[in-house]
Amino acid sequence: MEIRTFIHSPLTAMPSRAEMQSGTSANKSAGAAEEEAKASASSPDLPQEPGAGAAQDQTATGRADSAEPSPQERDPLAPKDARGETLSRDDQRLIEQLKQRDAEVRAHEQAHIAAGGAYITSGPSYSYQTGPDGRRYAIGGEVGIDTSMNPDDPEGNLAKARAIIRAAMAPAEPSGQDVRVAAAARAMEMRAQQDLRERQIRIYESVMKAGIAETRDISPSTSRTTSGGSARLAIPSGQSQAGVSRFA
Repeated sequence: MEIRTFIHSPLTAMPSRAEMQSGTSANKSAGAAEEEAKASASSPDLPQEPGAGAAQDQTATGRADSAEPSPQERDPLAPKDARGETLSRDDQRLIEQLKQRDAEVRAHEQAHIAAGGAYITSGPSYSYQTGPDGRRYAIGGEVGIDTSMNPDDPEGNLAKARAIIRAAMAPAEPSGQDVRVAAAARAMEMRAQQDLRERQIRIYESVMKAGIAETRDISPSTSRTTSGGSARLAIPSGQSQAGVSRFA
């Protein structure tokens, strides 16, 4: 019976686009409030004409709008999202993180497969996260490996256990699951070695018992040799038990 165990890279989700944007907005809001407080503290309170403040705000806003180009005007070749809109700096940083994670996960699983060889049963299977650009990036994965043991084949069990250890620890940074699979395989290795020792002891004991039985096989006929090359002892027919020779 085949027992499947999975060795994988840990699932690590990147921060979402909304989370990164909310964090940036909060920082900007905090910075704007601080600047406004400093400006209020440093400038004296002067009387203003009714409507003057609103007019100044509208004028400043109009100047800012006309002076600041759109993202498309700044860089027409900038990366865009699925709707064709230019991605923000936060979105671009998130995409770079997702690309790096995707490459790490795929290299991790391929290392398992290369080292596991014939014992790999499935995979790689990936978990994905969609980036701001609409593409899916692998953020986790797993590979199945056969960990069953054959009680009649300790040599095969030993070879399999060592192959599982190599496969589990093949990536540059094994995951926690990889370490647990390797530990279980080391226990398999110890059991296989114990089975081999016990089998060697049984073989030795059976050979010794066969040799003793063959030595005790005494016949009254003349001495002869066995096919195995060992001498068979016999009492000559012309000699009595008391050691007196009788010749006819």
